[in-house]
Amino acid sequence: MTTTELDNIGQYLLKRLYDAGVKHIFGVPGDYVLGFYDLMAKSPIQHIGTTREDTAAFAADGYARCQGMGALAVTYGVGALNTVNAIAGAHAESSPVVVISGAPGVREQREDPLIHHRFGPFTFQREIFERITCATVVLDDPIIAFRQIDRAIAQARRFCKPVYIEIPRDRVMVEGYPMPAEAMDEPSSDAAALAEAVAETVELMAKSVSPMIVAGVELHRRGLQDALVGLVERTGLPVAATLTGKSVIGERHPAYRGVYEGAMSAENARDMVEQSDLLLMLGVTLNDVDTGVYSARLDPQRMVRAAQNEVVIRYHRYPQVTLSDFVMALAGSADVRGEMPSMTTAPMAETCPAFPEPNRPMTITRLIERLNQALTEDMIVVCDVGDCLFAAIDLRVHERSEFLASAFYTTMGFAMPAALGAQIARPDRRALVLVGDGAFQMTGTELSTHARFGLAPIVVVFNNRGYSTERFILEGAFNDISSWRFDRLGEVFGPLKGYDAPDEEAFEKALVEALGNRTLPSLINVHLSPDDVSSALRRLAEHLQSRVKGVG
Repeated sequence: MTTTELDNIGQYLLKRLYDAGVKHIFGVPGDYVLGFYDLMAKSPIQHIGTTREDTAAFAADGYARCQGMGALAVTYGVGALNTVNAIAGAHAESSPVVVISGAPGVREQREDPLIHHRFGPFTFQREIFERITCATVVLDDPIIAFRQIDRAIAQARRFCKPVYIEIPRDRVMVEGYPMPAEAMDEPSSDAAALAEAVAETVELMAKSVSPMIVAGVELHRRGLQDALVGLVERTGLPVAATLTGKSVIGERHPAYRGVYEGAMSAENARDMVEQSDLLLMLGVTLNDVDTGVYSARLDPQRMVRAAQNEVVIRYHRYPQVTLSDFVMALAGSADVRGEMPSMTTAPMAETCPAFPEPNRPMTITRLIERLNQALTEDMIVVCDVGDCLFAAIDLRVHERSEFLASAFYTTMGFAMPAALGAQIARPDRRALVLVGDGAFQMTGTELSTHARFGLAPIVVVFNNRGYSTERFILEGAFNDISSWRFDRLGEVFGPLKGYDAPDEEAFEKALVEALGNRTLPSLINVHLSPDDVSSALRRLAEHLQSRVKGVG
């Protein structure tokens, strides 16, 4: 696609997306967006059809986390509104997703006919998306349409947030007006504030006895993984990750000490973080998930916090210092402290002793231990919410940024479609999908799309017959769900291998076969007791109980 070939609005939008790294667009066709779909079919961008619009948005989110930007195209009203939850999640978790919505034509809207999919004034849909995106544009004016497209895509990249682009169906083929490239202001640091923040941090590091790094999700979103590794390897500092930032550094790196999540952390990670005399909190968002339901014990007097646009050192605040500038400047200024810590001090073992044991029912702890042993360098783990997410704290993936989850927004149904997007973006990676039975029932139909496109994920269903996290909070029959034969879904979803795993021997056989099968999706239906919970959830329960009893 060359610039001279692009003389209409739809073509220009496709070219700009392609230039931004979007080689696939997810979605479900509808009459108001069919003209755009026709142009897409003639472009280098491939359409990935999904079973629902919300799963298209989840898939675009997973794609964006791996590729840097994702996109979906849906019809007006019934299509776009079905994506609102997933786009809200992308906004909450800083994932740059471009929502493209077809719309009734400009003439149709002006004459105000009673046309289908309408639910009020035609501005309503844009106004809804204004709340959950960083930019919204309606391409109804050919004179400014190209400039609107450029600005929207630039905003998505700059803020790592979704944007909304609405294109009336009678404007798709209308010629646009090329404009000179617009210089976009890039966020920059105040030089004096940056220098002083780095100098104060280096001084504190020199005086500290047990400094360490806590790495957060914003390092991933801003592409700062190399800078983080550079800082870690220059200083020899140990590093823990937050749950939302899990795998921002490779979890087999010698300096990695596990996930810190307050009382839900493994003992080694929790002790190291909470007993450190200087914490470098880089790109960390201190939400209730990352703090283990506010069970974290962190002293601001022993903390340097670098966020996207400021650095806070104890009670000193340095505004207009970007996270990128601070991390890279610190990596170039910090003193070398010594050799890298030995991997043998890492908190998680890679072996699973005596697995499988005959006639032993499956448990979450044993399941995670065995999966840890099975993880390979070419795997990307995509995890849904609930206890499978808390259990995954103890997983240790090989490569950086290869653990994806809706860990802050915590929407159920994320994993299956997000894994689709991740594998389309990274065909060199194989997805290991961890999903509860309830979450699978919401969006598991997307496994059929995996099969359709010849992908071979390994899907592990945590089947405990209900919503385990909610049971942990308040037990009741409302937490029970229908019992599905997940292992037989190949009869409906297309070519896939299903396995039933009520015990360790059955799971071992299924896992070995699934690892060897690289042509079809594999789904393992793991039977778990409804009262079996992860180590992390058990640790949180003990902490909460001690607080109630006045012990902790």
